[in-house]
Amino acid sequence: MSARRGMRLIALSAALPAVLLASAPQAHAFKLFGFTLFEGKRDITPVIDPLSYRVALTAPGSDAPLVRRLRSASTLVAGQSRPVSGAAGLLAKARADREVLVATLYEEARYDAVVEITIEGRPLDAIPPDATFPAAKPVPVAIEVHAGEPYRIGKVVLAGGAAGYDPAAYDLAPGAPAGSATVLKAESDIVLSLKKKGHPFARVADRQIVADHATHRLDVRLDFATGPQAAFGDLSVTGTKALDKPFVAYMADIRRGKLYTPETDSVRVKPAESLASDGSLPVSIGVTDRKRHFLGIGATLSNIDGAGIEGYWGDRNLFGRAERLRLDASIAGIGARSMSRLDYDAKLAFTKPGVLGPESKFAADFGISFDHPDAYDKFSVSGGAGLTYQFTKHQTASVGAELEWARVDDAYGTSRHLLLSVPLEYAFDDRDNKLDPAKGFRIVLDGEPDHDFLSNASYLRLRGQITAYRALDPKNRFVLAGRLAAGTILGASLPDIIADKRYYAGGGGSVRGYGFQAIGPRNPDGTPTGGRAFVETSLELRFRATEKFGLVSFIDGGSVTDAQVPTFSGMRFGAGVGLRYMTGFGPLRLDAAVPLNRQPGDANFGLYAGIGQAF
Repeated sequence: MSARRGMRLIALSAALPAVLLASAPQAHAFKLFGFTLFEGKRDITPVIDPLSYRVALTAPGSDAPLVRRLRSASTLVAGQSRPVSGAAGLLAKARADREVLVATLYEEARYDAVVEITIEGRPLDAIPPDATFPAAKPVPVAIEVHAGEPYRIGKVVLAGGAAGYDPAAYDLAPGAPAGSATVLKAESDIVLSLKKKGHPFARVADRQIVADHATHRLDVRLDFATGPQAAFGDLSVTGTKALDKPFVAYMADIRRGKLYTPETDSVRVKPAESLASDGSLPVSIGVTDRKRHFLGIGATLSNIDGAGIEGYWGDRNLFGRAERLRLDASIAGIGARSMSRLDYDAKLAFTKPGVLGPESKFAADFGISFDHPDAYDKFSVSGGAGLTYQFTKHQTASVGAELEWARVDDAYGTSRHLLLSVPLEYAFDDRDNKLDPAKGFRIVLDGEPDHDFLSNASYLRLRGQITAYRALDPKNRFVLAGRLAAGTILGASLPDIIADKRYYAGGGGSVRGYGFQAIGPRNPDGTPTGGRAFVETSLELRFRATEKFGLVSFIDGGSVTDAQVPTFSGMRFGAGVGLRYMTGFGPLRLDAAVPLNRQPGDANFGLYAGIGQAF
């Protein structure tokens, strides 16, 4: 199914998943494609000698953000709706809560802080272990926090292997906030820096932290032991029967004699705890074979563009080196407002990693499609191949070649094409989460030279997109997300460009509130012709209301023109709200939008369902 018709509602590897109602009627949950949704956490362990309590937390002289953080950290506050196990349970919980609150205050650099907890008016430390409390009504618990003044970094000495390192590079500059988390992160970052120099056993050898209560300064001395520098030695691979073990080592980029680097440390890649007799570092890799065959089903839904269904089947590890073969098939346009014919697509794809080093992946595919959107009818047969290479953690580039034969009926008549395309792409991505980002940005630049052997037309398609994300609060409950995309086609007039290579706007992945291809130039009878340039923009405010549910408000805009230069003139806008349900495989999305520049033929509103955020 073409991505232009909307996002996938569900597309998960499973043994032909289905929708099943949960067996327990009181749970108010159901299973969708193998995942249990809308099921709250339930504690079914009975409480012995249940005792209820109520909590009052005060922090005289503290600002509101600190009070909110203390309330959020307090286990007594969070658990007061659930009874504890008798007086002993309440006392244990109160003592543990005091430690949690003190640790929270230390993170806020409040080293003078005092946390006083009383139960029924008696200080916690004065209550004997065998005390009893009446169970007729909730036991009153009072927490009073005297936070004191925040501390700043004072003198800093980095010794041992880190002698000569700049403390400011690790947020330990004199005068900087002296929260305990800042000091611990500096320790971790310095150890990582030493490991990157080939010292696998680098560690903090000694720590001296002195809080000067007169000056509210925190003096820090950290002594680091580097341990020996080492190269990788013998490598063992366990846990796999299907994968070629030398290939596993090759993909992990661990070669005997290569200087140790911490980037290889993971749950599956384990350096030994000591060096071998020759001074090298033995390494073991644990691999778990996945099921060789997989299949799944997916769906899309829009009140404007209709519904669609897709399925796929795949075969992993064909020749023992992680090769994969996958067959996809889809039907789209079911119940669409303006379509009288359905879309059918099928594609067979082969991928092989590690063809030019561990960071590379080769892909080839062959496909047949019958597409009937508003702008054109198209039958095509295509095949292509390409190579993707990951240069760094954040940077990826790809190059490919595709040959396509197509018959097209559009606003300019019937035409046949034999098109050679060379797609090129560069991407920079430092988002903190691919499916639900809260921080970072992503830039994608595409270039595609095309040559049509039947019409002798040549043109260059260029497209760029940037998406950016910024959390507005420490817990990422409010996230501002933005998107800007633009493109142009150079070297040919509009009729000489095959219809599906032109630019269109509108739909769930473009400008919500409008149908697919609803924005852009049209011929006199109202059929979309597409354009040679476009610009799109989106702005979303995402709010995480609970652990599972989120809300979104958004506005999208787009413009398509026959000219070669993208322009913001003639922009069409759509605005709306959305609901998000958080799952382990990304948020489920339901958006409702209205067109703000509605024209004859446009729907009054649009509904879009999918998986993952809109961008």
